[in-house]
Amino acid sequence: MSRENVEIVRHIFGGWAAGDFSGAADALDPHVTVVVRQPFVEFGVFHGPDGVRDYFLGFFAQFEKLTMQAQQLRTAGDTVLVQVLQRGEGKVSGLSAEISFFMLFTFRGGQIVRIEAVVEEGEALEAAGLSD
Repeated sequence: MSRENVEIVRHIFGGWAAGDFSGAADALDPHVTVVVRQPFVEFGVFHGPDGVRDYFLGFFAQFEKLTMQAQQLRTAGDTVLVQVLQRGEGKVSGLSAEISFFMLFTFRGGQIVRIEAVVEEGEALEAAGLSD
């Protein structure tokens, strides 16, 4: 199953790299949870496809230009761990910024049941069950 999970995540990031953020909706479980950990500015826990959509739309609305590229993908059971490179230009500030962070996509039955965003690699590895 992890090969299919990786392909779903690659497809999502293929769209995100081009600035198309609509590709994840079909892969979401009806009970999906998104966890965005501090120190992200827009942190919290969001439930269901509507909660996920509302979070991401609010986040994306802050940018004039935004892309998110998968730099590295690893699997741990039903979880795909992605090192992400995000580049954006703020709508209000006009400033360009680049950040590297990690996202974990956990699957059940071919659908994403949890997405977690983590800044620190050690926390991401621990959340994926890959730490020593």
